Amino acid sequence: MESKVENQNLSRILLEETFYVLTKKNCVFKVRLTKSGLCLIKESENYVKEQVIPIRDIIGCRCLRSKKQTKRCVCQSLPRSKSLEVVEESSLDLDDTDTSAYLYIYAYIFHNSKESSKRRERTIITLRFRSFDKYEDNNKEAQKWRTVIKKLIKGDHVSLSTISEFTINNKDREYRRLLVLCNPKSGAGRGKCIFQQKIVPILEEAEIPYDLHLTKHANFAREFVRTNNLYQWSGIVVVGGDGIVFEVINGIFERWDWSDIIKSIPVGIIPGGSGNGLARSIAYYYSEPYAPSPFLPSALAAVRSNYAPMDLVRVETTSQIMFSFLSVGWGLLSDIDIESERLRMLGGQRFTIWSLARLIGLRSYSGKVWYLSSEDPLNAPKEQLCTNDIGSNCDLPTEVNLETQTGRQRVDSWYSANSRKSAYFSATGTTYASTADSGAGDPAPGSKPRIYGPASQIPGLPAPLPPTWKCISGRFVMVHASYQSHLGEDCLFAPDARLNDEKIWLLIVHDGASRSQLLHFLLGLSTGAHATSKSQNGLVEFFPVNAFRIEPDMSESGYMTVDGELVTYGPIQAEVFPSLGRIMVP
Repeated sequence: MESKVENQNLSRILLEETFYVLTKKNCVFKVRLTKSGLCLIKESENYVKEQVIPIRDIIGCRCLRSKKQTKRCVCQSLPRSKSLEVVEESSLDLDDTDTSAYLYIYAYIFHNSKESSKRRERTIITLRFRSFDKYEDNNKEAQKWRTVIKKLIKGDHVSLSTISEFTINNKDREYRRLLVLCNPKSGAGRGKCIFQQKIVPILEEAEIPYDLHLTKHANFAREFVRTNNLYQWSGIVVVGGDGIVFEVINGIFERWDWSDIIKSIPVGIIPGGSGNGLARSIAYYYSEPYAPSPFLPSALAAVRSNYAPMDLVRVETTSQIMFSFLSVGWGLLSDIDIESERLRMLGGQRFTIWSLARLIGLRSYSGKVWYLSSEDPLNAPKEQLCTNDIGSNCDLPTEVNLETQTGRQRVDSWYSANSRKSAYFSATGTTYASTADSGAGDPAPGSKPRIYGPASQIPGLPAPLPPTWKCISGRFVMVHASYQSHLGEDCLFAPDARLNDEKIWLLIVHDGASRSQLLHFLLGLSTGAHATSKSQNGLVEFFPVNAFRIEPDMSESGYMTVDGELVTYGPIQAEVFPSLGRIMVP
C-alpha cells in the first residue's frame, strides 16, 4: 500500500534534481517540482525533512549569472567574498570563469512564531546549476525549471508529456501589463514613495511590466480611465486611499463600453491613504496578514492572476448617480471624515482626534430611513467567488541557496547570492509617464460626463416606495451603511460582510445615547464588538439590507458621504448590484 502511494506521488513530479547546500557539508537537498508546489527534501546524516512551498506563494523566478569580481587578491585562486553578485546574461560584467546558471525563485511564505502573529516572509530559493562543464548546458537546465514554474504560476496546464514541447529560453516575458495610477499626495503624502520602495521590487521579481501615471488634481484618475484606451492593460492598480478607487470605478461607468471593461479589467488597490478600508477588507476576507506590512497583500494581489467578483452599490442623490464600493454615511462618522480633512497630514490618527472633538460637540439629525430587508432580494445576477487553495506553512529561512553536484571538488561552495542586493532588476517594458504626458485632459467648462451602468431596480428618488419597504423616523446621531468589513484600517464595521454577499450592512444610532455610550460604541468599532453586542436600550440597530433611502430634514444642515467623498446633502438612496465589479485578490 505504501509503495502504491509513493508511486502516485512520484507520478506527479514534473522536475527533480539533487542540490547541495552552499554553506554546509554533507547536507543534500532533493528538489521536486509538482503542480502544487516546490518540494524541498533535506537529507543529512541523521534525518530527512520535507517542506513544500505552494505555487501560490511563488511570484516569480529569474535565471542569472555570477558577476565579475572587481577586486581579487593575487594570492587567491578564487574570490572569497561573502556573497556572490549576479547579473543578467547580457551584462558586460558577467564572470566567464563561472559556468554556473543561477535560478532565483521568489516566494512570500507564511510563518508562524510564538512571539508574533502569522506573517508572510520574503524567501529566495537559489538553485545553482553546475553539473555540466559548459554554461550553455547548465543554463538550459535552469531555463527548463524557470519555464515550468512560470507556467504553473500563471495556471497553465503542465504535465510530463508537455514539458518537452515548451520553448525553453530566457526571453519568455510576462504577457500582462498593468496600469498604475498613483496619488502622490494620498494619506500623509507618501503615495509615490510607497510605490517605488514597496511595490516596484515585487513587480520586478514577478517580471510584470507596468505604466505609471501620477495624478495631478482631483478626478484626474476618473478622467484618465474615462478617456483612455484601457484594453492595452490587463489590470488597473491604484496607489492611494479609497478616494482614488472611487474615481477609477466611476470613471469606468462613464464609458459607453463600461460592461466590457468592468468584466475584463480588474482593479487593485495599494493602500496609501488615511482610511484604506477596501485594502484592509480584502486582507481580512482572505486571511492575509495586514500588519506590519499592509502593502504586501495588495502587492501580491497585483502580481497574481487572481481576482474576485465584488458587489457594487448604485447610489442616487438629487444631483447625481454614482457607483460605490465601500459605504454611504450620514451623521457622526461622516462628520468626522469630512471635518478631519484639515488634519490629513496626520494620516489615520486624524480620525481618532476628531472623534473626540465630535463627541464633545455631539450633533443629531432629524429625518426618515427607509430600507428593503435582505430577505427581499433584488433581481440581479450572481457569480461565484473565486477561491484559492491555501498553502501549508513553511519555516524556511529567508534565503535557501542550493547547487547541483559537479565532477570536480566543490572548492567554491561558499558562494552564496545576496538576496537584498541582487533581487531587484529592471523589468523590461516598464514605462513611467509624468502627469503632463498622461493624456487625461481637463473636461470642458460646465460639462458633466454621462453615467452609464445597469438600470435601477427600485423607484427613482422622487417616487414613493412600495409597502414592502420599512420606515424608521426620528432623530439620529448617525446612519451609516457599508458593504465591506472595514471602513478603515482600524474600523471593523461589518465582521460578517464579504466581497459579494449581496448585502448592505446598515447601522442606525438613534438620538438619546450618552457620550459615554457613544465612546464605548466607537471603541467597539476597532474590534467589531458593536456588531455582536446587544442594543443599548434600542438606541443602536445593525442589520443587513438590499436597498435603503435616507430623507433628512432639509431645515438642518450636515454632511453626506459616499466612499468617504462629500456629496450633495439631501435625499439619497442606494441599491446593491451583486458581483458587478472585479477586484484583485491575494
